[in-house]
Amino acid sequence: MAPYPVVHMKKLVTILLFAVFVFTSKAQNVNKLIKEKNVSKIIHTLASDEMRGRSALAPQDINKAADFIEKQFKKAGLSPLPGLTGYRQEFQKVKLTLTNLDVIIAGKRIPQDYLLLSSKAELINLNEETPIDTIGKSQPLFPTLSSIERKGGNKIVLVAKEHEANFKIAKDYLGRPKILDPGASSTGSILYILGHESTADISIRASQSKETITMANVVGVLPGKSRPDEHVIFSAHYDHIGIQPSVAGDSIANGADDDASGTTAVIALAKYFSKIKSNERTLIFAAFTAEEIGGYGSKYFSQQLEADKIIAMFNIEMIGKASKWGQNAAFITGFERSDFGTILQKNLEGTTFQIHPDPYPEQNLFYRSDNATLARLGVPAHSISTDQIPTDPYYHTVDDEVATLDMANITAAVRGIALSAKTIVAGSDTPTRVDKSQVN
Repeated sequence: MAPYPVVHMKKLVTILLFAVFVFTSKAQNVNKLIKEKNVSKIIHTLASDEMRGRSALAPQDINKAADFIEKQFKKAGLSPLPGLTGYRQEFQKVKLTLTNLDVIIAGKRIPQDYLLLSSKAELINLNEETPIDTIGKSQPLFPTLSSIERKGGNKIVLVAKEHEANFKIAKDYLGRPKILDPGASSTGSILYILGHESTADISIRASQSKETITMANVVGVLPGKSRPDEHVIFSAHYDHIGIQPSVAGDSIANGADDDASGTTAVIALAKYFSKIKSNERTLIFAAFTAEEIGGYGSKYFSQQLEADKIIAMFNIEMIGKASKWGQNAAFITGFERSDFGTILQKNLEGTTFQIHPDPYPEQNLFYRSDNATLARLGVPAHSISTDQIPTDPYYHTVDDEVATLDMANITAAVRGIALSAKTIVAGSDTPTRVDKSQVN
């Protein structure tokens, strides 16, 4: 191959040097504005014992976190969402909590560990004439439970003793308080009984208390300069699972990684973009409530906006520990559903950070966070994470504390997300829409 003429070589060197300068300048800028010490300060507050695990069902606890996030959004110079006078996007739900469950079969009272009541009815009407279903020892428990729950109605379900271990897990999920819309009609009551093969001579007494509670997303806006009607969302859920059974004297599930780490990223990104002022599109920074109990915060949020105006959603979920590729890497869920991930990868070329497709498809992560609500509306909505969730020993435990996290990893992830979003924020790239027909 013939060598380049000298003049061409000089131009090539100049171009390469300019590219290196651009990438170096961007890295220096993001490193200067997103600092580890600030990241650490934010997450230490959100995951402190004072927040008591930030349960959406405990307003006195989660409101402390909402107060803190509001102050951070105000410091970042964000505006309230149009139509709101402040940063809180409030909505009401009805909470039904089981107050009594007494089941007697053939004169013998059934222990509570063998009972699970899943009910969206204030008045529970189950008796010996209620239809009966079974879950045999050869049937998979969780998929069968899901099918029964979807059908609804009044029913008694006899569960084979062989499912005892998983029955306890099901109780933790299905036995928690039910959340309904005000005025919603009952969809029935289902009583699961473990280890019994008959309901002959059954007596059932059950009651639930009803309480109206106010929940709130915390939302701030950075208006776009030339494309204000096109929205880019940076989000995370700020709730966690609250107070749990004590383990070694600790009952607070702090939720440091899940998802104080993501909420910290949203706050840091709000401050970053408000300083660099590169957004031609409007940026919406949202901390969602009630993700852990059904995604109610993101559902309400999605109903207040026009989905067609939402260009992309960066939902940040658990970035507190290094990914399987190391510290300077993350993955996105649903990579194949739009070219969102490809755009992010392009924007990260020449940087030290990398974005990969989700390596854990068997975990169904695309549907396990708030991005799914917007994706069902066609929005290129994806979650970004670093968590090695199949082997994470702290997930949904009282041990998910700041001490288990890597602050450098969180900081690197926030910087990587900031750089990966540049062309979407600037309006020069628009991700393809998600096919709504392909989202369950």
